[in-house]
Amino acid sequence: SRLRAVAKEDTHGRGGKYEIRSLYFDNYRDKALREKIDGVNEREKFRIRYYNKNIDCIHLEKKSKINGLCNKISAVITVRQVKELLKGNIEVLCNSKEALLIELYTKMKHEQLRPKVIVDYIREPYVYAAGNVRITFDRDIRASFCIDQFLSPDCPTIPASMVNTVLMEVKYDDLLPDVILQTIRTVTAEQCAISKYVMCLNAKGGYIS
Repeated sequence: SRLRAVAKEDTHGRGGKYEIRSLYFDNYRDKALREKIDGVNEREKFRIRYYNKNIDCIHLEKKSKINGLCNKISAVITVRQVKELLKGNIEVLCNSKEALLIELYTKMKHEQLRPKVIVDYIREPYVYAAGNVRITFDRDIRASFCIDQFLSPDCPTIPASMVNTVLMEVKYDDLLPDVILQTIRTVTAEQCAISKYVMCLNAKGGYIS
């Protein structure tokens, strides 16, 4: 409520919130998972994402982290391409004109990247223009290992976090404006390096040793 007094709701939401579903990729050695847990300085992960159960607009995204700095690039991927990937047909990407789709194809072919887990949650986002600040609150984080049902609204999921757990994430360019810093400092929270991908894999039970 304090944040609403200084920041604006993200216009992409419906009633200030939206649903997010992502399909994360990893290889048979769990490279992305292990690099995240070990805090590897240079790492990346691929995911396919859509919002509010609307599969008319799906994006492939690559998130990278180098020296603590994050970067994300994305490209449109079609429903047909996603359906073929879910069947294991990676050749559907090989003639794409999108460089990111070609990169995923190459890494699926040579590094054995494969769909690993579905991550669902509800996001409440706020933005503050100065510093390009974006603050998000994620709740009801759920996981699914029914990869073939990624595009289905009836995909079964299981909780990946304790009831009432909320993740607050603060993103900004160079400096965090003092008005935002003072606002979020009043929140009773535990600061930590968190990954919804790791949380959802662990929901399987005993996955992370």
